[in-house]
Amino acid sequence: MSRQSHLSRSRSFFSSFGSFCGQRSAALSLLAVFAMGGLTACGGGPRDPSGLSKPRNHLLGVDRGAQGGSDQLRGGVNAYLWRGAIDTLSFMPMASADAQGGVILTDWYQPPGSTDERFKIAAYVLDRRLRSDALRVTIFRQNRLNGGEWQDVPVAPSTTSDITARILERARQLRAENGGGK
Repeated sequence: MSRQSHLSRSRSFFSSFGSFCGQRSAALSLLAVFAMGGLTACGGGPRDPSGLSKPRNHLLGVDRGAQGGSDQLRGGVNAYLWRGAIDTLSFMPMASADAQGGVILTDWYQPPGSTDERFKIAAYVLDRRLRSDALRVTIFRQNRLNGGEWQDVPVAPSTTSDITARILERARQLRAENGGGK
């Protein structure tokens, strides 16, 4: 096959492909217009402001703030430890928080003023009781190398124990505020 005929066939293929894509995008646009029109009919009637509830903490599933409540979440973890961990780690971006499983994973966080160091934390609430052994905290630390790559480095043991102590302190404070005793 000559080079000229090969180029001719390639041009033919790409022009027909472009035509197909143009027809396809027009059809998809038309379908989207019909779908949006159909969804506007789903709006329902006017809203009743008396049906609005107090703000809720969606991570816990229910707001236990003023009403009190049990120490346990549905998944079998201590609600005060869970909330204490969420409150304590709230300065970091959350990657995942599973209240039923008791797992909180943060995304990488760079302290202000530090461009070559970052941290990530995994917190696990392991029990229904508010005890220090019902909480496990793992901290990951990385430093940036000269080439811009991140390298894992050990975390000072006091950092992990400090974060754990702050979570426990916050959990005890939440329990005391909720009338749960000492």
